[in-house]
Amino acid sequence: MDIRIEKTKTALHNTFLELRSRKPLEKITIKELCEKAQINKSTFYSHYKDIYDLSDQLETEVVTSVIEAIPNPANCLEDPAVLAKNLFLGYLSRDSIIRILFSGTRAGELVRKVEYQLKKILFEAHPEYKQDPSVNVVLSYTVYGGYYAFFENRQYGDAAVVDIISQISSGAMNLL
Repeated sequence: MDIRIEKTKTALHNTFLELRSRKPLEKITIKELCEKAQINKSTFYSHYKDIYDLSDQLETEVVTSVIEAIPNPANCLEDPAVLAKNLFLGYLSRDSIIRILFSGTRAGELVRKVEYQLKKILFEAHPEYKQDPSVNVVLSYTVYGGYYAFFENRQYGDAAVVDIISQISSGAMNLL
C-alpha cells in the first residue's frame, strides 16, 4: 500500500477512535473527523462511503483478528475448550478497541459478527453442519453466552472465567 494512503488511513482511524471513545457513532460528523485528522473531506470519501462505512471496516478488522486467534476455525467443534479459550484470548488482545467500537448502539454487533464469520468458515468446510440445529445452537451459545458471561464476571479474574466458560463449552459440545 502507498505510504501516503497508509498514513491517511491511520490518521482517520486514530482520530475516529478518539472521537468514538467520547461520543456515540451517530454523533460523529465527517466534517469534525476530517478537521481533527487534518484530512480533506474529498480524501475521506475516496476511502469510505460515510462514517458508518469507516466504522464497519474497523469492526471487520477487529472481528478478523478475533477469529484469527482461533487455530483452525473450520474445525473449531473438535475441541470446544480450545475454541472458547482462543476466542477470549482474541477478545482480550483487542479489548480496548472493542470497548470503543462496540459500545452504545453497536454493543451487540461484535458477537453477531464473530458468530457469523465463525459459522461461515465452519459451514464452508462442513456443509453438513449448516442445517444441524445442535451445531447451530451450541455454537451460538458458546459465542454469545460465553461473551456475555465473560464480560459480566471479569471481577473473578480473566483466566478463571475463561476456564469455566471453556468447561461449559466442552459440556455443551458433548451434546452433539
